[in-house]
Amino acid sequence: MQSWSELWNATVSMLREREGMSPGFDTWLRASRPVGLDGETLVVEVPDPFTRDWVRARYGPAMEALLTGLAGHPCSVVLVAPGEPTPSRARPFPSSDQPQRGAPPAPDVAADEDPSHPTGPGGLNPRYTFDTFVVGASNRFAYSACQGVLSNPGGPYNPLFLYGGVGLGKTHLMQAVAHEFLRQRSHLRVLYITTETFTNDLVDSLQRRSMPEFRSRYRSLDVLLLDDVHFAAGKESTQEEFFHTFNALYEAGRQIILSSDRPPVEIPKLEERLRSRFAWGLLADIQPPDFETRLAILRKRCETSGTPVPDEVLHYIAESIQSNIRVLEGALRKVVTAARLSGAPATLDLAAEVLRDLTESQRRPLTIDRIQAVVAQHFGIEPEELRGKSRTRDVAFARQIAMFLARELTQASLPHIGDQFGGRDHSTVLHAIERVQAAMRADGAVNDLIRHLRQRLSRT
Repeated sequence: MQSWSELWNATVSMLREREGMSPGFDTWLRASRPVGLDGETLVVEVPDPFTRDWVRARYGPAMEALLTGLAGHPCSVVLVAPGEPTPSRARPFPSSDQPQRGAPPAPDVAADEDPSHPTGPGGLNPRYTFDTFVVGASNRFAYSACQGVLSNPGGPYNPLFLYGGVGLGKTHLMQAVAHEFLRQRSHLRVLYITTETFTNDLVDSLQRRSMPEFRSRYRSLDVLLLDDVHFAAGKESTQEEFFHTFNALYEAGRQIILSSDRPPVEIPKLEERLRSRFAWGLLADIQPPDFETRLAILRKRCETSGTPVPDEVLHYIAESIQSNIRVLEGALRKVVTAARLSGAPATLDLAAEVLRDLTESQRRPLTIDRIQAVVAQHFGIEPEELRGKSRTRDVAFARQIAMFLARELTQASLPHIGDQFGGRDHSTVLHAIERVQAAMRADGAVNDLIRHLRQRLSRT
């Protein structure tokens, strides 16, 4: 029988994947540990009362559902902060049954690996190399562009701007380039960072009044790889400082590689001077992988980890999970972990059972709420604004597009759509649809925007 510590580790591994590796989740994840058992209730210690309340509200039901599935019987979780009393009947675990805080997972296909928390040299994930990257029709152009950068840094592919949806391999490609620069040209000063890290470094330097050191550190690089640049949108100081950093590196012939979840022209609240500079070099998009590429990714993952999984199970996973590579690999980890904990081989029946929640979500019909959320995110506003009374140009245009997509992608009637947008009548919805159709006929950029939003919604 598996220990509760093993069950808890498997639970948090699956939950990390499901939550998309958010920094807040990882903060408490690495510091949590099971400390006791009260019947079928697992007592887990988290760092402080704030974390306890936040985790309970955001992840409580999902945690218990995953733990129940792994244990094979109903389970619940009680979170406590250090020094708080545990349930009166809770049996403390012996120290041998408690995982050490921050202990790394075993290096196999069931282990979760977070690219935002690197373990290799230069702040890089050692797994994110070209050897482990699977090339397919969806990413071949971006892959070739990265190879071009390696052969001629600072050349025609400068800057290189990679864009595509979440979990499609942008970070993997960027870090693979960094690994190769460090291996082939160890004398180069190479830095891979996220935009969030750049912003935090900027804020810290401002507070410590050490901006000369900050500027020297970034502007003396030979290769700068900045991930998730769309997070700079709306942050004036970050955009101002990066503008000058970009200019200094570009004018010195240094290589810049950027990534985003969308092309520069579609990043809201991004200064025009940055938007134009991002497009100076080469734009390379990455699309969701086709079935053959998804299957190749799964086989590669099993091969590199030395974990055999029957081909029919890999086919099932590749057919069932189409949204992105991160979810695809997470599904494989989930099946392997479930097989290991149950002591049974990975079979089709087991895969169908443990992936039921993922496969059902893939088939879940698109809702107007989801359309509103995606459109609002694209325009940098809140979904409530689409349902509100604001008539500003940006909000009104976003609202019309959301109404158009709701009519096109759902079975909702005009009156129902109007009701979901703050109680507007059907004639308002019809007018919005006609306005968007006219804009699509007159402006190719609007056509591209609608196509981009359709693609995003098809992957949710």
